[in-house]
Amino acid sequence: MSGRRSNALSNQAPRPSIAIPQNMKIRDPSFAIAQPAVTVEDIDDPATVNAGIELIEQDAVTLQSQPLQARRVTIRLGAAMVMFHTSNLRLRTRTSVLQGLLAYVAFGPQASGTVNGLPVRPGMLLAAAPESEARFVVDAGWEGLAFLLPPQVIRTHLAIRQRDREFRLPQGVETLQVSEARARQLFDWGKRLVDAAVLDPALFNENEAERDAAQVELLETLLATLDVADDFEPSRSDRTRQTQSMIVKIAEDHALSQTGANIYVTDLCKAAGVSERTLEYAFKEVMGLTPVAYLIRLRLHRVRQALLAAPPGSTTVSAAALCWGFWHFGEFSRAYKDCFGELPSDTLLQQP
Repeated sequence: MSGRRSNALSNQAPRPSIAIPQNMKIRDPSFAIAQPAVTVEDIDDPATVNAGIELIEQDAVTLQSQPLQARRVTIRLGAAMVMFHTSNLRLRTRTSVLQGLLAYVAFGPQASGTVNGLPVRPGMLLAAAPESEARFVVDAGWEGLAFLLPPQVIRTHLAIRQRDREFRLPQGVETLQVSEARARQLFDWGKRLVDAAVLDPALFNENEAERDAAQVELLETLLATLDVADDFEPSRSDRTRQTQSMIVKIAEDHALSQTGANIYVTDLCKAAGVSERTLEYAFKEVMGLTPVAYLIRLRLHRVRQALLAAPPGSTTVSAAALCWGFWHFGEFSRAYKDCFGELPSDTLLQQP
């Protein structure tokens, strides 16, 4: 164990490793595996990004008016899960881990974007406590891997190695730093697992022994990385970016709380406690859009979600638009089509 401070494990000196047989089973009945073990979802609509996932909550807003081509691969190994995300567009996502699960996130070597305002960079990892939220702004070509598991699984694994006192829960979302080579090793391990699962889902769907072996290897690889992780020390510019990200979050939360009202920049400035110039600069730095342009896009996504979720005959395009503060229906329809490639009336026809 390094003598440096670590977010995931204490700085207690390591004890000699104990060999763990590959057929050892670490299970958590509260997260029992449900078949299939492997699911592959190709996502072309940001309004449906949260549909059907039981491990995280995710809200996505596209920041480009182009067709979305995203993919999510989930591999359930028993108590531990691996989730892979990729996107062809610049996106804003707000992602929360469900109660009872920890998340450790590694990024692809070409991944570009920010997490809570911090630019993604080589050697960067995330540790997220249950129910904590991370705000991602990801660029086209994004690849990210999340390793999800209950805290007790880590504790049990370390107890077998007589190192159970070394673990502590992260507080909220913590940023960790390891060497570029170590971070790449963790990502590559997860990506090989994902590629194997996509190529041959039956390898995991029909083979409990394979899942158990993969879970043990996941824990070994993840803990070896956390064992040498430092707390990330933000620079002055990093802290500025984090502040800007928080300004955007506060403004966004305020806008979402005022669903049908007209929102003015002055309202957002008052909610965030900043000047108009500071607000404008924060949105351009974080989202690449002005506050008005981003919040219009955010509300368009909310209208789309409402239209897709409404039971047949229960709403109209006009009602959904008014609910989210769109009073000029012609302008609304044009903006909606520019954002999603179809008229809102076409979306309403897609109701089940």
